[in-house]
Amino acid sequence: MKKTFLLIAAVLFTTATFAQSTWKADKAHSHLTFTITHLAVSDVDGTFKDFDATITASKPDFSDAKVSFTANTASVNTGVDQRDGHLKSPDFFDVAKYPTLTFTSTSIKPAAANHYTVTGNLTLGAVTKPVTVDLWYRGTITNPMSKAPDAGFSVTGTLKRSDFNFGSKFGSPMLSDEVAFKASGEFAKAN
Repeated sequence: MKKTFLLIAAVLFTTATFAQSTWKADKAHSHLTFTITHLAVSDVDGTFKDFDATITASKPDFSDAKVSFTANTASVNTGVDQRDGHLKSPDFFDVAKYPTLTFTSTSIKPAAANHYTVTGNLTLGAVTKPVTVDLWYRGTITNPMSKAPDAGFSVTGTLKRSDFNFGSKFGSPMLSDEVAFKASGEFAKAN
């Protein structure tokens, strides 16, 4: 009887410990990047310096995860000031009118061990459309500095600019229609 009670208590403790946990991106150890092809011969990489990402899950393998992120469009950085200024203009992000881009997941499906297919709504400018991304749960560890749990994730995907009417004045081969993106980082347990 005592063993059964201890087993039930352990299961309940494990479930309670992970019940609807929220994980926030550790910005010092996370990034959100994109790559686009210029003139069909070279890739240009960029990043967003200011973003927030949250993952919420009630299962320890994150198989029921809900993912959301917001990026400040004015924080776009490609390493070239003139290009960054153009990207912030109405030709592209139109940061004065649309200061953020957002993604909110709507479903998650297993793809392989610790890999998931996540579908959600991406809002870029005036357009909101569903996109599908690949999520890799890289594991959870105890952070040696904070002594708190940290989980690692990578998200990759590709979207078409034309789906979002983004940079429509600049067609292929000036700029590829496909834009690859990657978000990767450490997430600290917030609750």
